Amino acid sequence: MRIIVADCSAEYSGRLNASLPQAKRVILIKADQSCLIFSELGSYKPLNWMAAPCTLRETDLADRADQADTTGETSSDPETVAEPQPVKTLRVSADKTSDVLVVSLYHVYSDQTYDLGIDPGLRKDGVEDHLQRYLAEQIERIGEGAKLVRREYPTAIGPVDIMATDADGRHVAIEIKRHGGIDGVEQLTRYCELLNRDPLLAPVRGIFAAQTISPQAQVLAKDRGFECLILDYDEMKGQDSDELRLF
Repeated sequence: MRIIVADCSAEYSGRLNASLPQAKRVILIKADQSCLIFSELGSYKPLNWMAAPCTLRETDLADRADQADTTGETSSDPETVAEPQPVKTLRVSADKTSDVLVVSLYHVYSDQTYDLGIDPGLRKDGVEDHLQRYLAEQIERIGEGAKLVRREYPTAIGPVDIMATDADGRHVAIEIKRHGGIDGVEQLTRYCELLNRDPLLAPVRGIFAAQTISPQAQVLAKDRGFECLILDYDEMKGQDSDELRLF
């Protein structure tokens, strides 16, 4: 990772044209040569960037400026102030398109390179896999007397998140989402229609479980004969912990 703090300007051309006037900014250059420009204020997103795959070419203009100074050419107007000239340019070209980002550096305050090594990646808490595991361990949340058949129950069109049986021995297909929408209800519908063709499983009822379920999804689920189950992740996670609690 290369981090440059500099007075810079930038011009982006290609599918769209955009420009950044000269200002003090931070430029990040990653190992894959992608280039991102950040400012002090504003969003966490870069002001402009070129994503990989791309090719970066760096040109040092300081030597050219020194050569120009030795020519002795000066303005005849004493009030004329020469515009600042860049000392370096970074030209980043997209490999698969004609997009080009040209960053002009006028004054470099810091230019450091760091080897960050291999990153293990972001570990998200509360994702669908966690919800599925906790609900499987606490299957009686769908009703007293419920029993787990298995997680990731295989079907010809993909695995059902959880297959269980209720107190009456009836099979229950459970589709789990973090945020339940109409697409999730449609997915559960396809699973239930397929499972109900198997005489060894039918009748199979469906439960649509999520941390939040949109009003439209609730209406559709009710219309399809499904039950909606709101999952409180913090509560479910708490039951998995042996830590002492004050309350």
